[in-house]
Amino acid sequence: MSNSSIYTQRLQDLMQRVGISSFKALSRATGVSERQILRLRRFGVDQMRVDVLLKLSPALQVSLHELVATFSAQDLVRDRGAPTSELSQRMTDLRKEYDRLQLQLQQQQLSLQQEFQQSSLQLLESLLLQFPTAAQKARENPQLPALKIVPLVQKPLERLLQQWGVEAIALVGAELPYDPQLHQLMDGNAQPGEIVKVRYTGYRQGDKLLYRAKVSPL
Repeated sequence: MSNSSIYTQRLQDLMQRVGISSFKALSRATGVSERQILRLRRFGVDQMRVDVLLKLSPALQVSLHELVATFSAQDLVRDRGAPTSELSQRMTDLRKEYDRLQLQLQQQQLSLQQEFQQSSLQLLESLLLQFPTAAQKARENPQLPALKIVPLVQKPLERLLQQWGVEAIALVGAELPYDPQLHQLMDGNAQPGEIVKVRYTGYRQGDKLLYRAKVSPL
């Protein structure tokens, strides 16, 4: 019997144990393409990616080690309980590849999260910069009808920024030493260290400056 027939029979046996009726059904259950499943049936694990094996393993209810042993060339396994040095090396390589893929996935997720946050912050730019000033004016004049609306917008916005690690450089109305790196003069002149008043708040995310606070000399 050819290796292809042996591997196909072994896969069918595993599928039968867990109630998977066809290779198409296995593909749907695992998200592994039928082409990849055919490759497993023909060549065993030698030409399979570790991420594919990690999808098949839980669906077939076998460990990664057992899956590799089942679909490795027969001469690589003397006994199921005692893998040969070649099989052990294969397992080591698979573990390394798994760790590499996990790290790559984490980096991709972080990159996508940062991209999403940046695009969202750009869409929210006018709200971020204008709302704190409008809210401060409403607090200074309780007669303004907008005063009751302020908390409805401000609290969710503050929670969102806190979750994203975005913090205000300074509160609107604050008086503090002028820092050209963090502050943008709206009018007049000021030397670094001179006291200025914040008109529009700025923001930073960690070490990254998003918007400088707009200030005016006293």
